[in-house]
Amino acid sequence: MGVLLGCIADDFTGATDLANTLTRQSMSTVVLLGVPDADTVVPEADAIVIALKSRSNPATEAVEQSLAALVWLQRSGAKQLYFKYCSTFDSTDAGNIGPVAEALMAALNADFTVACPAFPTNKRTIYHGHLFVGDQLLSESSMRHHPLTPMTDALLTRVLQRQCKTSCVGLIAFDVVERGVQAIRARIAQLKADGVRIAIADAITDQHLLELGAACSDLKLLTGGSGLALGLPENFRRAGSLATRNASALPNINGHAAILAGSCSAATQIQVFVFKEKFESYAIEAAALAAGADVAAQALAWARTRVNAQPLLIYSTANPDDVARTQKELGREHAGHLIEQTMARIAQGLVKLGVRRMVVAGGETSGAVVSALGVRGLRVGAEIDPGVPWTASIGEYPMALALKSGNFGSDDFFEKAFHKLS
Repeated sequence: MGVLLGCIADDFTGATDLANTLTRQSMSTVVLLGVPDADTVVPEADAIVIALKSRSNPATEAVEQSLAALVWLQRSGAKQLYFKYCSTFDSTDAGNIGPVAEALMAALNADFTVACPAFPTNKRTIYHGHLFVGDQLLSESSMRHHPLTPMTDALLTRVLQRQCKTSCVGLIAFDVVERGVQAIRARIAQLKADGVRIAIADAITDQHLLELGAACSDLKLLTGGSGLALGLPENFRRAGSLATRNASALPNINGHAAILAGSCSAATQIQVFVFKEKFESYAIEAAALAAGADVAAQALAWARTRVNAQPLLIYSTANPDDVARTQKELGREHAGHLIEQTMARIAQGLVKLGVRRMVVAGGETSGAVVSALGVRGLRVGAEIDPGVPWTASIGEYPMALALKSGNFGSDDFFEKAFHKLS
């Protein structure tokens, strides 16, 4: 029946997170890494997610990439568009969520959209416009120390308004969402009459997300985290355009196993610590990178005699104080670039050593790794933990890849991922 939902994600782990949500609702989904060339062969799918690396780019670059993705999705016949960003609303006062949303609205001639990063399963909830991580306000969570997008304000209406140039930002509050679809639609009509073009939507349960999805079935564009997409497949199913199917089947992929962890989030720090207690691991030292050492070659020399079916871990994950020192010494952007490129070279070397099953932790790291490996697309399979599925690369020699947002996953995620695959 062609592409029903066309999605643009601002990083690679976010793209697989969204695809995981859609696949669990029996919507076959393919992730394309970057805007495809004209000659790219794309498997048939109900939904296509174009994964960009635009979360922390300059806003003008993020807008340009997102509009290019929109053009491709429109040519593919997408009936509705979705702009996916992180459930912790990762951005700065300069963007990129507001500028990209406004650009997509203008290109689609859309007069209204919602913004809802809530993901209750992973304890991201919105109440009266305030984003909570667990029982903490976003501004009091570990996200306030994020090296690229420190989140120091939890009131999303205020955060998004600072980013928007042409749109008034409003709120669809909890008491409205709690009353269901008709109340939400009435609130949208009221907001539009008042000149509001983008509204933050409260949500503290999955049922709220389902009600929001149903209420927004006729909007040209939706924006949010992966949670808001929960109700969208059912909209297409009610319209008779989506068949029920097993959308998560992947081919069996054998080979050696490895984990590359570049995220410095609190969750990934714990996951690295837990994994190191039982399995082989190798730390990438920022000081060695700063001194010009060939850290990638050193890591691969260590891996060469250890790589096998038991997963090994190579990580640059560090605590906030160490990250701050490295950024001060090297500059924030240069430090991030060095680590990403090192991880990319290590990934290439691991594949030459026979690794075919790989977990990558961190959005920026995932983007660098899959780009270096020449992966252009992913089929989405079974969920490991909320927001993180296994995927299989599209091509003659597929790899099993799990691209994990730094903030996601249980403490034993790394070991659990490979048990799930087996």
